Amino acid sequence: MMLPSSYPAPAEIARLTARMLLEIKAVHFNAETPFTLASGLPSPTYIDCRKLISYPRIRSTLMDFMACTVLRGAGFEAFTNVAGGETAGIPFAAMLAERLGLPMTYVRKKPKGYGRNARIEGVMGEGDRVLLVEDLATDGGSKVSFVEAIRATGATCAHTSVIFFYDIFPGATEALAAQGITLHHLCTWWDVLAEARDSGAFDAGTLAEVESFLNAPRAWQDARAR
Repeated sequence: MMLPSSYPAPAEIARLTARMLLEIKAVHFNAETPFTLASGLPSPTYIDCRKLISYPRIRSTLMDFMACTVLRGAGFEAFTNVAGGETAGIPFAAMLAERLGLPMTYVRKKPKGYGRNARIEGVMGEGDRVLLVEDLATDGGSKVSFVEAIRATGATCAHTSVIFFYDIFPGATEALAAQGITLHHLCTWWDVLAEARDSGAFDAGTLAEVESFLNAPRAWQDARAR
């Protein structure tokens, strides 16, 4: 185990996480030519947390932050297993499990269709208390499917941890809570926007348009999807 020896305040974790994401250009803002999200809707923002695995100092610090956040929020002996969500959550779950000294598993998005037709890879079962790890959360929908697969083994899963939480879609945390799931995160779009302003990473016009989207994402998308 390699547990962090200090526990920074949540606000400092959020600021530094946002700074790291900006430093490696994992954050993309483009109001003139919006990105197309998996939903098919436009967005002036895009974040690529997968890039983090290629930066050893950053990924190590973020896993310290995630360990701090989870231990402080859920308890020091709350879990017996760390599960990564396919695909982006798998490397982060492996690194966090190493820090916490816990077994690591991963959850497929759907059964693989051959062999055991399993959704869970690794050893998980009755009585396990599982922490689900992913890179980010938007509205929380994918987390519910993963948690259902975990619970089908007889294990419990009441917590999920991510590096980045959009925090712009109303009801996301409440929807997870209704399924008995608590979300732990390191930073949000609001933290990234604040750090981008402080660092001058983007021009004022772009940041103003991004802020407009963050304050009313559905309205911004509807206006451009016509």
